Amino acid sequence: MNFRIEKDSLGDVQVPETAYYAAQTQRAVNNFPISGRKPYPAYVWSMVMIKRAAAEVNRDLGLLDARIANAIIAAADEVLAGKLADQFVVDPFQAGAGTSHNMNANEVLAARANESLGFALTSRDKKPVGANDHVNMAQSTNDTTPTAIRLGVLWRLPELQATLQGLVSELSAKATEFDPVVKSGRTHLQDAVPVRLGQEFGGYAKAVERDLGRITRAADNLRRMPIGGTAAGTGLNAHPDYHKRMVQVMGRLLGQPLHESDNLFEGMQSMADAADFSASMRTLAITLTRIANDLRLLSSGPTTGFDEIRLPPVQPGSSIMPGKVNPVMAEMLNMAMFHVQGCDHTVALAAQAGQLELNVMMPIISHNLNEIMQVTIGAVRAFTSNCLVGIVANPVKATGWLAKNAIIVTALNPVIGYAAGADLVKDAMKNNKTIREVAAERIAAGTLKKADGSGLTLADVDASLDVRKLTEGGLGGPAGGG
Repeated sequence: MNFRIEKDSLGDVQVPETAYYAAQTQRAVNNFPISGRKPYPAYVWSMVMIKRAAAEVNRDLGLLDARIANAIIAAADEVLAGKLADQFVVDPFQAGAGTSHNMNANEVLAARANESLGFALTSRDKKPVGANDHVNMAQSTNDTTPTAIRLGVLWRLPELQATLQGLVSELSAKATEFDPVVKSGRTHLQDAVPVRLGQEFGGYAKAVERDLGRITRAADNLRRMPIGGTAAGTGLNAHPDYHKRMVQVMGRLLGQPLHESDNLFEGMQSMADAADFSASMRTLAITLTRIANDLRLLSSGPTTGFDEIRLPPVQPGSSIMPGKVNPVMAEMLNMAMFHVQGCDHTVALAAQAGQLELNVMMPIISHNLNEIMQVTIGAVRAFTSNCLVGIVANPVKATGWLAKNAIIVTALNPVIGYAAGADLVKDAMKNNKTIREVAAERIAAGTLKKADGSGLTLADVDASLDVRKLTEGGLGGPAGGG
């Protein structure tokens, strides 16, 4: 590899000859060969968008020469369109606050802007566009990084919302499809009163819908932009109108509403809004973990488990057991959501680790928020398309389990009383009979009556034990009139 020499305040640094980045980025590459990872595209997009907006605002405020500003804007537009993506090379585990990320963006944009003005990467001539003086004008890592964290989440928010809404829609469709299937409810993993399979799936749909609402509300708090606080929140080296104008321009570029900060010190000191959004994603992960576990349980067996639903067979399940098919998409969703919860824990720890005017853990907060969104979007999409849409009910097995469920006696409570119902359950389970069979025997023997002592008929029992009606609430049978 051929190299060129770049300089920074510490001296000379060898940089690959064709690299658009310069000395400070190269130092970070040398110092932090930690994970082999690079910044997420959402972070690069956000940081470069800040630089583009700043060039426009500083130009319009008369602080930045139009020729230089326009070159920076053109370079930024190229990166925002996907070019030079391989030039953003700093590991997320790096110096605190994100100075290396910030300088990586400054150096790449400066080099590309200079190139567009006729100065090659290897030129030794003095170049008109400076990474610090021009690309980073009126900025500090300390306000650009928390701003980029917020913008990165908001950039992918519509994609996340659409993905989750797709999951809600498919769960709702399954709720409608499975509504005719009456099955045994289970609490404590023990037999309980009947429910409809559609009601279970409707509950899943509503839970994800509520999580989506929580995520959207948490994301709204990220619309407050701390840009303009510069180094410590005072706005030193920034024009008095810079903050307001930056919010307007960034909102236009993002295509979403953004808000001015009512306290730039808070916006730079506190990572609470980021932690709040991360927590909303953790809550979604908890919901999806629970749903995935339910689907694995409902599809267990098939011959020795519940087998009330069948998941689509997407791949063989064993290298030694022929014909075995596993619930791999639900297992994948579990693993993905465990990872999301771990990332959230890191965000929480990092958010509390700030001191005074700055949180130096911002790079890992940014990385983990982007990781959370990437993994969630990918996992939910795959689960929805490769599993959920293909789930089918097994009404024969569901009906069979329900027929053996003695707890449907609960519907007789208003008719015969709790104690008599409990005695029926003991008899049914001891002798492997249904509640109806035991009730019929006792009615014939004259030992089962209504709670008020009046006579009870088998028709009364059948009216109370209409399993479909039992899933609709209210008081059933003779006592409640259906």
